[in-house]
Amino acid sequence: MSEDLSTLVRQELELAREEVKVEVARAGNVAKFFSAAGLVGHFAVMMLLFAAAWGLAAVLPDGLAFLIVGAVLAVVAGVLAMRGRAQAQALNPKPEQTIETLKEDAQWLSERRS
Repeated sequence: MSEDLSTLVRQELELAREEVKVEVARAGNVAKFFSAAGLVGHFAVMMLLFAAAWGLAAVLPDGLAFLIVGAVLAVVAGVLAMRGRAQAQALNPKPEQTIETLKEDAQWLSERRS
C-alpha cells in the first residue's frame, strides 16, 4: 500500500510539474505581447513628443520649442522618480506572516515534544 501511495504522489507531482510548465510557457507568450506593446507605445510617445515640439516650433523658435517639451518631460520624470522613491522606501521585503507562522510552528513542535 505504501508503494501505491508513493507512486500516486509521484504521479501527482509529475502532473503538477507539467501543468506548471504549460502555464509558464503561456506566461512567456503573454510577456512577449506586453513587451511588444511597451516598445510600440514607447515609439508612439516619442512621435507625439516630436509632434508637440514641432507644433510649438510653428509659433516659437525651434530650439525654444524643443527646450519647453524637454523641460516638461524632465519635470514629469522628476515627479515620477520621487513617487517611485517614496514607494520603494515603504516596501518591506521581510515576509512577516511567514516568519510569524514559522515561530508558531516551532512553538507548537516544542510543546509536542515536552
